[in-house]
Amino acid sequence: MKFLLPWKALPLLPLRLSVTLIKATALEFAILAGHLLLYPTGIAPERRPATTADVPLPTSGRPHPPTVLLHGFVDNRSVFVLLRRSLARHGRRHLESLNYSLLTCDIRAAAELLGRHVEEICARTGHREVDIVGHSLGGLIARYYVQRLGGDRRVRTLVTLGTPHSGTTVAPLAGAHPLVRQMRPGSSVLRELSEPAPHCRTRFVSFWSDLDQVMVPVETARIDHPDLIAENIRVTGIGHLALPVHPAVAAGIRHVLESGGAAAGTSGSASVA
Repeated sequence: MKFLLPWKALPLLPLRLSVTLIKATALEFAILAGHLLLYPTGIAPERRPATTADVPLPTSGRPHPPTVLLHGFVDNRSVFVLLRRSLARHGRRHLESLNYSLLTCDIRAAAELLGRHVEEICARTGHREVDIVGHSLGGLIARYYVQRLGGDRRVRTLVTLGTPHSGTTVAPLAGAHPLVRQMRPGSSVLRELSEPAPHCRTRFVSFWSDLDQVMVPVETARIDHPDLIAENIRVTGIGHLALPVHPAVAAGIRHVLESGGAAAGTSGSASVA
């Protein structure tokens, strides 16, 4: 059934959309300004707990696996300050934010480094699995690790925030950087990720925003692969930089991590803002 709006209401639709876009853009600039102030605090690698890697810690009484946070392009772990605080307040006791080098020029190499970090975390904590939350490029690096490097045996749930799963065409002049070229539609990395993955055990959850101006088109941040256990959650009214800091998204991430696994082949969408 179709519902027809009164003709007088039609001019209000573009106006409401413009107001929403203006608000989202203003929020993006405010978040960018705040993040630039925090950025220096995240340049150095995070200090690891002083435990012996050869003696796994007991896992009794700690039901949650470690949560690994992985930042996006030309960013660092400081982008997750608010999300980390939110997760910690709600019972996630083992949180680790990883930096990959600004000189990284290959998603595959970054995924291999992530794999070594995950193995070290599992050995140090005694957990067999981790959860990963990746923002933008960080989500693509984690997905490559899971799908192509056997990371599905270590990653229980992979949450991606504004990740170009099908490639983004934004900022063509930035295509001189190898990582940006690998995030373009049809790149060799994205072709590898589109190949069959029939035995992948990791649960994928993608948060994508209808006002994400870095993801072009915005639907590229959805995961669309027939072999993956994937769910796509639509976020309304915020942009790319707001995804790792918005309280509604943080609540959605907490719900995803608390809910654990999902039935194979499930998919869906929901609005969280």
